[in-house]
Amino acid sequence: MLQKFNFFIQKWMAVLTPLSLVLGVLLEDVGGHLLFLVPWLFAFMTFSSSLSMKFNDIKVFTTYPKTILFSIAFLHILMPIWAYFLSTLIFDDHLLTVGYVISVAVPTGVTSVIWVNMCKGHLPLSLSIILIDTLLSPIVMPFLLDVIAGKSIAIDTKPIIIDLLWMIVLPSIVGIILNEVSKGSIRKNFGKYLAPFSKLSLFGVVMINSSAVAPYLKEISWELIGVISVVLLLAISGYTFALLLGRFIWKDTSILTTFVFIGGMRNIAVGVIVATTYFPPKVAMPVVFGMLFQQVLAAIFGKVIQKIQFKN
Repeated sequence: MLQKFNFFIQKWMAVLTPLSLVLGVLLEDVGGHLLFLVPWLFAFMTFSSSLSMKFNDIKVFTTYPKTILFSIAFLHILMPIWAYFLSTLIFDDHLLTVGYVISVAVPTGVTSVIWVNMCKGHLPLSLSIILIDTLLSPIVMPFLLDVIAGKSIAIDTKPIIIDLLWMIVLPSIVGIILNEVSKGSIRKNFGKYLAPFSKLSLFGVVMINSSAVAPYLKEISWELIGVISVVLLLAISGYTFALLLGRFIWKDTSILTTFVFIGGMRNIAVGVIVATTYFPPKVAMPVVFGMLFQQVLAAIFGKVIQKIQFKN
């Protein structure tokens, strides 16, 4: 029964993900009260994904150094340059430009782990990139914002690191230990039961986080439509650039899959905090709207990747 339910969810991810987003916007007040659940849902998703990992997988740090460095360069050099060029070309508003740069300069999203796992990517590699990228963010983001905004900022790294430990590191270690101790039997016996709940957790995260967008949608204007359109274009660009570059550089579809989701996802929550804490409210608009599209696009590009994997 659960396996059929899991298959149904996976088949309709591209539909159920945007429905979760719309539901979150409609239930703004409810989503706001459920924010405390997000770290728990993330932790469960990471734990479920990590049940297939072994301690030998940690060797990925030394096995794929060039891939990890290229991924970080893509996230924090290529995409910020593209965001700056696109926003200055379309808008004559420095505040919006800063917002767009922040939206792509934040660390890659934790939820990329779930998509990498569902689409048969390289899970240990994705975890490694997320860990390194997040820990580098206190250095990378202030530098980029100093260049773009002309304003030095100090990011409090402690909350970021604590969230990372809780949502990624600890659940991963527990999952790996259980898999090692059980010699793989826990994944075979329980992994299939956890899979549908992991996907439901993803829908929950999308719904809760999207409630933060609702206040910005109360007054529709042409500028707002323009801002959202460019956010969509940037989001599509991230996945598309990653897909094209990945196909050109790597023959291994598992690495390609990982790079696409790492390149397309962003930790929007970190961006919202930085934008609202250090800059005027307008800067936060492109950042907040970033969460509107990245999960929906992940579902769409997941279908594209599956076709590429089938052809290979």
